[in-house]
Amino acid sequence: MLDSIDRKLLGALQKRGRMSNAELSEQVNLSPSACHRRVQRLEAEGYIRDYVALLDPRKLGVPTTVFVEITLSGQADEVLDAFEKGVRRIPDVLECHLMAGTADYLLKVVAEDTEDFARIHRQYLARLPGVQGMQSSFALRTVSKTTALPV
Repeated sequence: MLDSIDRKLLGALQKRGRMSNAELSEQVNLSPSACHRRVQRLEAEGYIRDYVALLDPRKLGVPTTVFVEITLSGQADEVLDAFEKGVRRIPDVLECHLMAGTADYLLKVVAEDTEDFARIHRQYLARLPGVQGMQSSFALRTVSKTTALPV
């Protein structure tokens, strides 16, 4: 069970995962050794899954975000498994979610521009197994984006 100090630690690390233990302990009013023990426990218990660097898509030449709704020809386990296996191989797909509602899956895809997305569509998406229909929506502007979960 998480207490308020654990939640403060998780909140601080979500904002700045590379801060030193001394900075973190100061921010949450704990001794450095107690802070270190708590972070180790949060890691061991799986609350902290990993540490990553968040990259700037514009600097890397993939500023275009496209959300793709996929409808499959069926819901049999073999169809879902084949689709999911195929989509995991597409480097431009950042996220893939099995959905409830009109679409079976929702993909978040990054691309250089519309021409590059057309290539991704031809080369990968159109070849995914079991796809019956596909609808793509281009993000015009990102209004809000975070990786931080509410703690």
